[in-house]
Amino acid sequence: MYARSTTIMARPESIDAGIAQVQDEVMPMLMELDGCIGLSMLADRESGRCIATSAWRSEEAMRATDEALRAVRERIADSMGGSPQVEEWEIAVLHRDHRSVAGACVRATWVKVDPANLERAIDVYRLASLPRLEDLAGFCSASLLVDRTSGRAVSSVTYDSQEAMDGSREAAASMRSATTKDAGAEVLDVCEFELAIAHLRVPELT
Repeated sequence: MYARSTTIMARPESIDAGIAQVQDEVMPMLMELDGCIGLSMLADRESGRCIATSAWRSEEAMRATDEALRAVRERIADSMGGSPQVEEWEIAVLHRDHRSVAGACVRATWVKVDPANLERAIDVYRLASLPRLEDLAGFCSASLLVDRTSGRAVSSVTYDSQEAMDGSREAAASMRSATTKDAGAEVLDVCEFELAIAHLRVPELT
């Protein structure tokens, strides 16, 4: 399974319109494309950082749509007041305790590891991080996307509510410190988001 993420630093006042445009225009079009298995969108209303991620059954299906979707990305970014930054990933791990609910939030952590050690980092996430995440109150799901060439990866952990995510912050920071050390990973960024759109049909990958 693969994913393409498009990050836009939007004007905060344009975020609601952008979410509606992605949901009403982009998602129906995407779901008609061969190999597309869903779309999610994260929004940080304070910074304006928005990330739309489409999921695909194969790398070939994802790459085959790149040109067709380029103009769509540019149009959405222009309406939201930013330039699109596009990244492509392999979905290495996905574990879902239950489907997300209205009001769900996501904490995303970007890391970098030596590409030669990426498999070990994936194992640490799967075997050490996931069991501890599942014990956190309000845990909904977790995923790990990786770029095997650069060694970059991003973990996204979904919680049922803002309150649940707030309550997990200290435990998550402690866990992040321990597991990134075990994985030999460098933390690049941590950001918290509203889960604005959740329409993914990616199967369990653990």
